[in-house]
Amino acid sequence: MSGRPSAGLGPGSPRCPLVDVASASNFRCFQLRHFHLDLRLNFAVKEMSGWLVLDLVPVQLGVCTLVLDSHPSLLIHSIDCKVPGAGLDEPVSLTYRVDPFTDYGSSLNISLPTAAVKPGRLIQITVRYTTTDGPAIWWLDSELTCGQTRPLVFTQGHSVCNRSFFPSFDTPAVKSTYTATVRVPDGVTVLMSASRSSYSKQDRVFQFSMEFPVPSYLVALVAGELQHVDVGPRSRVWAEPCLLSCAVKKLGGSVERWLGVAEDLFGPYLWGRCDIVFLPPSFPIVAMENPCLTFIIASILESSEFLLIDVIHEIAHGWFGNAVTNATWEEMWLSEGLATYAQRRITTEAYGEAFTCLETVVRLDALHRQLRLLGDNNPVSKLQVKFEPGVNPSTLMNLFTYEKGFCFVSYLSELSGDVTRFDCFLRDYISEFKFKSVVAQDLIDYFLGYFPELKDAAIAQREGLEFERWLSGCGPPPYEPDLSAGGALIRPVQDLCDLWRSADPPDLQTLSTFDLSAWSTFQIVLFLDRMLDHSPLPHGTPYEHLLSGSYSSLFDGLNAEVQIRWLQMVVRNTFYPDLPRVRAFLHKHVRTHKKTAAESCIRQSFWLCFCIVVLILYLFLKLVLVSLWLFYI
Repeated sequence: MSGRPSAGLGPGSPRCPLVDVASASNFRCFQLRHFHLDLRLNFAVKEMSGWLVLDLVPVQLGVCTLVLDSHPSLLIHSIDCKVPGAGLDEPVSLTYRVDPFTDYGSSLNISLPTAAVKPGRLIQITVRYTTTDGPAIWWLDSELTCGQTRPLVFTQGHSVCNRSFFPSFDTPAVKSTYTATVRVPDGVTVLMSASRSSYSKQDRVFQFSMEFPVPSYLVALVAGELQHVDVGPRSRVWAEPCLLSCAVKKLGGSVERWLGVAEDLFGPYLWGRCDIVFLPPSFPIVAMENPCLTFIIASILESSEFLLIDVIHEIAHGWFGNAVTNATWEEMWLSEGLATYAQRRITTEAYGEAFTCLETVVRLDALHRQLRLLGDNNPVSKLQVKFEPGVNPSTLMNLFTYEKGFCFVSYLSELSGDVTRFDCFLRDYISEFKFKSVVAQDLIDYFLGYFPELKDAAIAQREGLEFERWLSGCGPPPYEPDLSAGGALIRPVQDLCDLWRSADPPDLQTLSTFDLSAWSTFQIVLFLDRMLDHSPLPHGTPYEHLLSGSYSSLFDGLNAEVQIRWLQMVVRNTFYPDLPRVRAFLHKHVRTHKKTAAESCIRQSFWLCFCIVVLILYLFLKLVLVSLWLFYI
């Protein structure tokens, strides 16, 4: 019989002093109660200027310095302090210095008035500053937007970029509420990851309030020519006018449906609003789970199935990652692994087990493909990745965080004996730790307390499946869930792959029994991924002509996820008649622009960029080899 144990911890407090090597701040010395941003956006010079007010309460004796995470791109103008009720009701100017920290940030060291600073007494720190060309803020000229009529700016804080947006305790261990005032030119709409907002047209001022505590990386802003359509009682779609109707048509009323399924599984949605904004192709990742306002790259609209998965994944973050957050970036799987598990529970309930198993097979295939490249002993395959000071946590975002984390959570579900029983556990886990930051041991202790029979059976030490091996061991997941329920969708894909891998080319009559036009995107992606695993095909055979003749015209009309894989087949197997398709694809999907004077950005999505680089390098090598061959003959 499962119960609901006490976590045995204070709000967001790990059992030992927490060290975040990615933060220069002394966040353990203070409680951050609230902060306020007051900013003016200047599109002409691509700057944000204004001030930040921090409401801090010292929690230790003798604290004489406040250290915040900052960035060389932030120009600090002045810092002052007020201590209400302690004789410092008027601002007092403070001295400060900026020291180097890493290549992704610096430390802002502020000397505090020691006579007025005491444990438990509120102090207010105001930092006046201007942003320049930091990594969190992306200014797009009008020609780089989808509509190409007005400029646009957005921020992307994950993992440690927001220290170039505003000075902060830039660590997921610290959460607080915030408010913001943003002043903009006429015709510009501003959105933020906030639960409430208002707008004064006369003053061109937007006001925002986030009433629930969030870590710094989840504070997000976008401003430009944006319009919206309500798609549910608590959700709306935002986009540039030229994209809006397409986005609304693709999502329809699905967002509310997905929210309802998630609430049935994991408890109430805690954030009020669940809005989505579609951003131009320069958005550096596919999607970002900013609370109340998910950011998604517009190009994902080409594929309904990938759009579905990505939106549901970001919705799942409303519980796993946003409500309950990993306290350090070394345990990012606590966000991504749990969100991936929750995403698949939602799709199972909404679309059936077979669909979920197919999508999972595609991802786990990719995980094992990455393992073959990196080797089983590569430390990045650990769930608990220990990184040295100076290493950017963003470099640790990989498939292991998602898929190995998913497999561990699936293993815990299997141990619980019943998936609905595990749903109840997750619901109570969220209720216990909501708006807190946790470490892996918090999850494990709560799990073993919830299922005492498993603790009594020493399940954490089961040979070969020890929890410690899961967290600290390299290599593939020690356990993968049973995906046989997807057999009706997966088996035809494997059968077709086997036909093409046989010693003799398949005959057209046999091929005609596989109607790829009736396959789902994930089936075609799985087919192409597995064919790529065995490319290039042997030369001197008719394989390449038969493959090209069978699929080129069909795949031309499908989405970028399919085309990018097919074009890799074209390049790896030297289907010369199809090479112009590679050029056409690159011309359509790759934009080069300068984010700063020193940085050129070619970004569609993470995987799109990766695949494009592979294509270009492979083409270049092919040309070099052909040139050398022609030279020597």
